[in-house]
Amino acid sequence: MERLTHPGAGLPVAVASGSTSQPPSLKSPVETTQGNFRYVRGPSAGSVQILDPETELELERHADLWFKDGSVICQAERTLFRVHISQLSRHSALFRTIFTLPQPSRPRSLSSFDSLEDTQVILDECENCPVVFLHDTAEDVANFLAALYDGPNFGDNGRADFGVVSGVLRLSTKYIVDALAQKALAHLSIAWPSTLKGWDAREDLARSFELETSTSGGHFYPSPIAVINLAREVNAPSLLPAAFYDLCRYSYAQIYEPAEDEPLYQPTPAPSLSTLDMQRLALGKEAAQHNITSLIQTMGHAQTHIRAQTHAHIRKNSSGGICVSAAACRKDFSELVDLATQHYLFDRERGHCDPLYVSEELGQLKSAEFSECKACARSLELWAARERERMFKMIPIWFRLDFLAPAEQEPGSPRAL
Repeated sequence: MERLTHPGAGLPVAVASGSTSQPPSLKSPVETTQGNFRYVRGPSAGSVQILDPETELELERHADLWFKDGSVICQAERTLFRVHISQLSRHSALFRTIFTLPQPSRPRSLSSFDSLEDTQVILDECENCPVVFLHDTAEDVANFLAALYDGPNFGDNGRADFGVVSGVLRLSTKYIVDALAQKALAHLSIAWPSTLKGWDAREDLARSFELETSTSGGHFYPSPIAVINLAREVNAPSLLPAAFYDLCRYSYAQIYEPAEDEPLYQPTPAPSLSTLDMQRLALGKEAAQHNITSLIQTMGHAQTHIRAQTHAHIRKNSSGGICVSAAACRKDFSELVDLATQHYLFDRERGHCDPLYVSEELGQLKSAEFSECKACARSLELWAARERERMFKMIPIWFRLDFLAPAEQEPGSPRAL
């Protein structure tokens, strides 16, 4: 086995190495060869087990993605997929290049099972196909190949769905299947959007899940850490602002030492953020908390300023345009500021690290439906909506996502993450 790199894509693709008379310097960048598996008798009569010749571990044929008329075998971990060269070449620019290169063959005997009719079929299936070794998980390869053959069948953007979509995006990017990568990215962007409208729709789905299951809405979506790492891996910067913002809503204890019943808990060890992304998280989290303090402090002042401007330009004596009870409204807003300060800054109740949530709640504190002063209630709602729009646009700046650190920049690439 040798680890080889496709010169155009810069991606590692390992294939089984075969004997060739060429010196190493003249070998093709990517090689394939005939199968070099070992076979032993299985536990049942007439059955055959396929073994990896290097590790002696048993290899399993995939239940659905093993086609008898397939023309190539892809091995990922201990799983074998027999698929079609034409199908891979049609969709993948990288596989298209691999399969147009000269394919050296290496004849071999079929071992001591040659005379057994009940084993000849499996031997022929494995021995008559070139084998390509993929350094990917078997689960990702299965999801990727299924999407190539049947088309993408994505779900609700929940945790299980993310396991499928992330694998499809990862491998469609790696093997240059652009159309499939775009579909996978568009699907993920529903849960990790780049617009405030999309974020609100995402949060509505999480709240519905919370009401139905009586568990935190964070249990519905995958870990934002996994989304950030995926976005880095496939160069999908559009996913990063929403993922960083979602992550900053958790305390550091919940992020780095989550309890088993908390959303970020992983039963098996999972990759953590890079050092630079940890720095971005800390800076963005601080900025988010500062904006909550600023929101509460400016709420009463902003309403006083709006009322003063309105009185200067409009003279009405109805409830439609201006505040008709300034003293009472000033008292109301002062009490609302005190209430919000106690709730979010001192008691650190739900939303204390979520300025988008806090601003939405502040806008509803003086409901126009029940308030005696509909003009002030309406102006508070409009102020909160403007603040939410402003803050959402600031998220990339909070987390330093509007530029690349020097160590992260690719040579000659101006693209920012």
